[in-house]
Amino acid sequence: MTSESSPAPRVVGLALILIGIGATITSLGISLDQYGRWGARLFPLAGSLALIVLGMLELRRSEGPRLDRKHWPAVAGLLFLSMAYVWAISVVGYLIATALAAPLALWIFGVRSVIGLSAAAVLCPGVYHLVFFELLGVFPPLGRWFDLLDVIAR
Repeated sequence: MTSESSPAPRVVGLALILIGIGATITSLGISLDQYGRWGARLFPLAGSLALIVLGMLELRRSEGPRLDRKHWPAVAGLLFLSMAYVWAISVVGYLIATALAAPLALWIFGVRSVIGLSAAAVLCPGVYHLVFFELLGVFPPLGRWFDLLDVIAR
């Protein structure tokens, strides 16, 4: 089925571009680090620009798959999870929010192993913290209500 007979590739492409533009604007609102470098803004900005590029590529496709509605609940779940994750980071900090969101995201993608989901709850926040906040020197977002980093800080 061509894209002329199915609006799905255009809708997806436009949605990716609009989300990418919004995310780019939001990413530019992230303040520079204490040395005036882009720091924490770099990765969200790169992801935002990637969404725009992917949206443009989707618009250029001559053939697109038919809109498959069976995945809509997973898409809606991921959208809700992403919004809840950003909110959770702002109130309970990065470590706790990631420990909750990582296994939920994997569950949405079909992982049902209790051991795997439990491992994700521990390993994802730990590994991401090590890479971004320790090795790359990005300042971690702290929670307003509570932050585990206040308890385990060196």
